[in-house]
Amino acid sequence: MADLVVAPMLVAFGMAAGTLLLRGRARLQRGATVLGAAVYAAVVGLLAYRTVFAPEATGAVAYQIGGWPAPFGITLVVDALSAFMLSMTAVVTLFAAVVSVRFIDPRNQQVYYHPLFGFLLVGVTGAFLTGDLFNLFVWFETMLMASYVFVAFYGDAQHTAAATRYVVLNVLGGIFMLLSVGGLYATVGTLNMADMAVVLADPTGIETAPVVGFSALVLATFALKAGLVPFQFWVPSAYRAAPLPIAAMLAGVTKKVGIYAIIRLYFTVFADASLSTPFFGGDSPLAFLAPVLLVMAAASVLVGGLGAVSRSHLDGLLAYSSIGQVGFIAAPVAVAAATVSDSLRHLAIVAALIYALHHALTKSLLFFSAAVIRDTAGTTRIADLGGLAERSSLFAATFFVAGLSLIGVPPLVGFFGKFVVFEAAVVRLAAAPTVASVGLLAVLLAGAFLTLVYSTRAWTECFWGTPTEAVETDPVDRRLVAVVATLAALVVLVGVGFEPVYTFADAAAEAALDTEAYVDAVAPGGDTT
Repeated sequence: MADLVVAPMLVAFGMAAGTLLLRGRARLQRGATVLGAAVYAAVVGLLAYRTVFAPEATGAVAYQIGGWPAPFGITLVVDALSAFMLSMTAVVTLFAAVVSVRFIDPRNQQVYYHPLFGFLLVGVTGAFLTGDLFNLFVWFETMLMASYVFVAFYGDAQHTAAATRYVVLNVLGGIFMLLSVGGLYATVGTLNMADMAVVLADPTGIETAPVVGFSALVLATFALKAGLVPFQFWVPSAYRAAPLPIAAMLAGVTKKVGIYAIIRLYFTVFADASLSTPFFGGDSPLAFLAPVLLVMAAASVLVGGLGAVSRSHLDGLLAYSSIGQVGFIAAPVAVAAATVSDSLRHLAIVAALIYALHHALTKSLLFFSAAVIRDTAGTTRIADLGGLAERSSLFAATFFVAGLSLIGVPPLVGFFGKFVVFEAAVVRLAAAPTVASVGLLAVLLAGAFLTLVYSTRAWTECFWGTPTEAVETDPVDRRLVAVVATLAALVVLVGVGFEPVYTFADAAAEAALDTEAYVDAVAPGGDTT
């Protein structure tokens, strides 16, 4: 089983290297990307089965690269949480690969599109599997370096400006993270996350006061990667500049790396730490995380929702919507940090994970749908669209399913995502009827209403009425529609067959909160020092 842990990394590396070697043979290169994404999905599926669903499920398993034991070597760790995130990544990646082959102009796919796609996947996979903070930084940068090129992909002034903003903000974020990683190493004496958890649980002889400050820098970096307010400024321009299949990857996958990192670091590594947080009234970094992340989440829900309502282009609407929806993911994480109840903390992490899955599938479906619209009409300007339903009833049904899921209509996956998030907020309100708890519930209700408004607007203005001149210009790509419709069917299927999805999320939340199991996986017996 330990050898299987490294398999997703090897497949992603193989896809990136293979497509680079095939840069002069376009058809083989495109085929290698799709084949690589399919193999990646199969390997991740096997890993998830062996980790969670098999009768002899192994739970957390570590792979020590080169045979060097932790904390001295490079460690890859898979547990239910990382398997959940990898599974989400595998689905979005497979569809993004197929849509890229059909949607991107063949001339623009030559040379570097497919290798960069592979290296983007390498960075994401490494971030979900790594067992130490420094390599988390390395995989973050690998992921971002590929995305920098994609944001500047089309090369005109607008895209170059978007890429410049994106690069500057993320380089600053990288600097903050590197400073915090160095500070944590100087303070704790290790960067292996299991080893750090052991040291912080019993910090005898260590001055741990700086840990809270360095963890705040790490949080700022993760929030920047996730696009949370006030670090959301790069999101709208970057999503509009990148090719739409890549925008789906940025929204559906790379944003989740930031959320995953917050959950992993604060709940697996820092949760048992006894540290002074005088300004936040607690003895754990969670006392700092809770109010800060709550404000970020609430602001993201409102800024994203209001921004989406006022956008004139569909891709801009989806970009702002992504800011708001990631707020729905962060909100239950804040609830988990704020509570001392084990059951509520577990429920809140489950809610965050289920909503993350919903957002990955539904928002990717909407960005892929935007690709169909641009391929058909040559624009995503909402005023120039209309009557798309007359061009393709299957595509209209596909977009309708995506809109309903985003709103949260049963039995689609979006319904369960919103339901569990609201359940966590209501349980928190009942347990602690504070102004913050009431305010969070009110913001979530406002965000749900705004989602209804902009989703309804997108559907009615793009699909109802008589086809506009732009819509009538080119035929609808039936194969591309079929691919997108398949993802819509999956959104329905995940909702209808939700029980195993909940089981998976439940196991992932348990893994996030079970520090002892994580430590034992990295170094049996729990002593990594």
